[in-house]
Amino acid sequence: MKQSDIKDLSAAELQGKLGELQKTYADLKSAHAISPIENPLQIRTLRRSIARVATELSKKLQ
Repeated sequence: MKQSDIKDLSAAELQGKLGELQKTYADLKSAHAISPIENPLQIRTLRRSIARVATELSKKLQ
């Protein structure tokens, strides 16, 4: 998810998106632990997206 897309979301939408991304990240990590996934770079991009959303959410809540 791009930073410009994230900035346009409201705080409630950011919280929903953060929960969704964290669930996807947990699922991907467990799938990778069981058997290697095809594209392990997905884990890195997902983790960075979570950080972007969390940062923007903390900015909006202040």
